[in-house]
Amino acid sequence: MTHSSRRLADDHLAIEWVLNELKTALENGEVKTTHAKLDLFWARLAVHIRAEHLHLFPAVVAGARNKSANDPSLPDRNQMEVAIERLLDDHEFFMRELAAAIQIARKLGKSSDTRMDLEGLKKIENIVIQIERRLETHNELEENQVYLWAGIVLSEEKQSELATRVERELANIPPRFSTEAWESS
Repeated sequence: MTHSSRRLADDHLAIEWVLNELKTALENGEVKTTHAKLDLFWARLAVHIRAEHLHLFPAVVAGARNKSANDPSLPDRNQMEVAIERLLDDHEFFMRELAAAIQIARKLGKSSDTRMDLEGLKKIENIVIQIERRLETHNELEENQVYLWAGIVLSEEKQSELATRVERELANIPPRFSTEAWESS
């Protein structure tokens, strides 16, 4: 696995850690903590997705185009395109659903109606469960196929360039998060 692929796989673990904290806050009915962890989860996932969209996926596709079609080590280009399209669809799903969950979270705690808060938390929990299920198969596809393809279709020089770009993208955190809070997650 290339350095960029390893870094992205490690980021999956960091995102999963935040997801688990979010689920704990939901289980405990903690409105403010749920909102904070949901915001952090959304941001972590968005930064990760941005790195893949801007750097990994285009590099893998370009690398495959530059390789000989007769190279037996090369994955089938159609298979690669289908996999990346599926991942892109997943990314759209994650961001759309998380945006809906954030909208619900913003409304929580603004009234004294705890029943409304509990209903809102349940809606968020249902969204999070859907995301978690899809994220599991999504990450498997990335780690067991697409991330490995980077090492097959890219030269060492291109792999190094990709690693630098991915690292820079993952470090480009939203200003509302301190570096310490981001790294401790």
